[in-house]
Amino acid sequence: MRVVRIVLQEIRADGILRVHTVVIGTCLLVFAVLLVGCMSLRPPSNTADLCKIFAEKRFWYRSALKAERERGIPVAVMMAIIKRESSYIHNARPPRSRILFVIPWKRPSTAYGYSQALNETWSDYKERTGKRNASRTNFRDAIDFVGWYLAGAMRETGLSAWDAKNLYLTYYAGVTGYRSGQWRNYPGLEQKADQVHAVAATYAAQLQSCTKGPARNYN
Repeated sequence: MRVVRIVLQEIRADGILRVHTVVIGTCLLVFAVLLVGCMSLRPPSNTADLCKIFAEKRFWYRSALKAERERGIPVAVMMAIIKRESSYIHNARPPRSRILFVIPWKRPSTAYGYSQALNETWSDYKERTGKRNASRTNFRDAIDFVGWYLAGAMRETGLSAWDAKNLYLTYYAGVTGYRSGQWRNYPGLEQKADQVHAVAATYAAQLQSCTKGPARNYN
C-alpha cells in the first residue's frame, strides 16, 4: 500500500508539473503575441526615409504596392498623405477642444486612424468597395482607402496622380471644397499641402535608390 501511495503521489506531482508547464508556456506565448502586436502598431522609427520605413514595416510595403497597382496612385503620394494626416499613428484622432482651456470637450471631427478618414466617408468606402470589415487602424485598409479616394478625386478633377499638393487639397476639403475654392478658408491648409508635395517628392526619389528592405525591388 505504501508503494502504491508513493506512486500515486508521484503521478499527481508529475501531472501538476505538466499543467504548470502548459500554463506557463501558454502565458509566454500570449505575451509574445501581444508584444509583437504592440511593436507592429508603433510608428516607424524614421518617418523621413521611406526606404527605412518599408525596411522596418515590410507588410506596409506590400500593402502600399498593392494599393498603387489597384488605384493608380503612386506609393510616395499615398504615404506622404498618411504621414501628414496621422504621423503613422494607427489610432490617431484630432485633439479634443477644451472649455476654459482646461475641461476636455468634443473632438472637432470623427477623423480616425492612419488615414484620418471621417465616419461617413469610411462607411461610403466600405459600401462601395465591399470591404465590410475594413478598419481605419489597419494599415492595409487605410492606404487602400487613400488610394481609392484620390483615384476618385482624379477622375472628377483631372488632376495628375503625381500632383500631391492639389490631391491633398481634395483629400482634406473634399472635391466640392476644392473646386469651389472653399479650401482657402482653412487656415494653413495650402502650407500643409505644399509640405505633402515636398514629402512625396522626397519619398519618390528615395524609392528609386533603396538598397535595403523590400523597396529595393520597387523598380
